[in-house]
Amino acid sequence: MRLAAEGLRLLGAVAFGALTALAELAFLLLTLPFLGNPNVGATARRLARLEARRLRLDRAALDALDGAGNRPLGYLAARAGLGVLGGLVIVLLVFGVGAGVLLVAAWVRGEPFDGMVPTVPLVAYALLSGIVLLFLDLSGVAGVHALERRLAAHMLGPDPTEALRRRITELAESRAGVVTAVDAERRRIERDLHDGLQQRLVALSMLVGRARRGRPELLEQAHQEAQQALAELREVAWRVYPSGLDSLGLGEALAGVAERAGVPVKVTCDLPRRPPMAVETAAYFVVCEAVTNAAKHAGAGLVTVDVRERDGAVAVRVRDDGTGGADATGGGLSGLARRVAALDGRFEMDSPAGGPTTITAVLPCG
Repeated sequence: MRLAAEGLRLLGAVAFGALTALAELAFLLLTLPFLGNPNVGATARRLARLEARRLRLDRAALDALDGAGNRPLGYLAARAGLGVLGGLVIVLLVFGVGAGVLLVAAWVRGEPFDGMVPTVPLVAYALLSGIVLLFLDLSGVAGVHALERRLAAHMLGPDPTEALRRRITELAESRAGVVTAVDAERRRIERDLHDGLQQRLVALSMLVGRARRGRPELLEQAHQEAQQALAELREVAWRVYPSGLDSLGLGEALAGVAERAGVPVKVTCDLPRRPPMAVETAAYFVVCEAVTNAAKHAGAGLVTVDVRERDGAVAVRVRDDGTGGADATGGGLSGLARRVAALDGRFEMDSPAGGPTTITAVLPCG
């Protein structure tokens, strides 16, 4: 069924490409005296973008069209022959299938076909030949489609040198972003230790000192302060690195986030296998930061976490029913975006005023 659907899609793409080739050829002939006109170039880019979508080229080819210059015009001229060839292949396919159907119908009714009376040997020979020709015709359809994709990728895709330069720039930016994110995280840990844990330990020390000077009733309060200090220390340690990831995996670590959260959190983690440790860690921090923001700032009543593998990547989606209006440039969220970008991932946030807020991260596993 899937193979048949893919075959029908290829037939449709080649047939549609034949029609657009005729239209684009007419466009080129009519605009030949006006090739320097900007409107002609803009129309050529739109037509080339249509062809790129028909052939399902990747996003890089579509983005490269914005600065492609006269390449779309050259591409439209170069693909005209391939489009017409695809149309001829489709016509032969339709003609062959139609002739076979008419032959079989005439044989069933016992009527002559093209001046001849169909016999069993003749029909068997025609069917065998038709199957071979059908295979060759379908191979021609697939070949035309493959040639069209190769031509479009070559003429519309980004220049290899420019693509390499862009990749170097992206790597440099992600490296700088990781350094910034690490520094910001260190400052936040230091602030948590100084403003929270350190103050609590100072209070604990003072209580113990007063208890030693004859106030034994303060020992219970000192014990409570010690318990609070341990809980805060454990929380800071988990934010530095969730040690449970090593032994329990991402699902159990996220269950721990849900237990410690100040709002109800529903976690769905559907991963057929454990992703790389860097991907697990990034996914954990995305969920942890999103849940923390929903509890502290959004007034959310429920947070839904969905983690699953999709097309060789781990897709993380966190949605809360809070007030929305989250700032993507804030320290926590911008740090998450840099962490995801360092893994060649994609980070998106949708948080309209009034909510809901949805944070999505896609982390490649390869």
